Amino acid sequence: MSFRFTTRLPLSRHAVDRDHTVRTTPGLMHQLWADADTRVLLLWHGKALLEWPPGAAASEEERTAAAPRLDLVPAHRVPEAAFSVYLGRSLPHDAPEPAGTRLVAAVLTDEQAAAVEPDEERWAGLRAVVTQLGDRDAGLFTEALGVVNWHGSHGFCPRCGSATAIEDAGWVRRCAHCGNQVFPRTDPAVIVLITDRDDRILLGSNALWENNRYSLLAGFVEPGEPLEAAVVREMFEESGLRVSDPVYLGSQPWPFPASIMCGFTARLADDQAAVDLVPDGEEILDLRWFSRQELLDAAEWMILPGASSIAHAMIEQWLTATPAARAESGRP
Repeated sequence: MSFRFTTRLPLSRHAVDRDHTVRTTPGLMHQLWADADTRVLLLWHGKALLEWPPGAAASEEERTAAAPRLDLVPAHRVPEAAFSVYLGRSLPHDAPEPAGTRLVAAVLTDEQAAAVEPDEERWAGLRAVVTQLGDRDAGLFTEALGVVNWHGSHGFCPRCGSATAIEDAGWVRRCAHCGNQVFPRTDPAVIVLITDRDDRILLGSNALWENNRYSLLAGFVEPGEPLEAAVVREMFEESGLRVSDPVYLGSQPWPFPASIMCGFTARLADDQAAVDLVPDGEEILDLRWFSRQELLDAAEWMILPGASSIAHAMIEQWLTATPAARAESGRP
């Protein structure tokens, strides 16, 4: 399978060995906190601490022009954190830390974050900066946010309701009452670029968005359902259209709070007409077909998905497809 498309997805990049085999090592977190070489990714309300190259943070304009990176601090600079997670070992040889450096995420309270860095402009959310981060930092931030969000919603056992305790360096929670182990969960969702017989793309406007914001249709995979079946079902539920020939493109984690977006293309079924659009009226309020030129012309009034999303990459790939590529796919 080619990963050419996946490498275009900002949140799918990674350059960290998750080092999963050592997570069960007794006393691992104590070892990490005692090691002067350990580096810590600080999180505060879902934001990470950033730094800029020397001389590039003197003004807001210079910050905007320069690429930031995660400010990974030594363990001795970290206040007693609410909890921490071992993320793995850094792989790049050109990172500020040596290859093999062990990396930890720590979640800070308001008071702790202010003590470490009171300048709130140095704290940023993943979606705001991921396209500016390098591969190592993008993957590290995504991993940390995903597992921390999971902790935030699994403080109690789903079986008996008792409190759970953290084990295995932050990758397991165990119920103190019944012994049930709870592991990190990721909710799969499909996101689909539908084209009609004229190679127009279908975009929809969600009820929760501004009425001029449009994107691809998407939905969660149900229990016991293959991804391809979810494509057909979700597209019919949201648009009233039957689609065929779902083709997998690639996937991107979306830790807001715990999804992975599985990208597909699909075609309007042969027995369907493009005008047979029926928005579900609850989640999707409007649906429109766009040719490439119509989409370019709509840039003056329409808001499209942000650069951090898989939807952005999918639309961009369709929009910039060469005639040869469209002919190869059987499209005009």
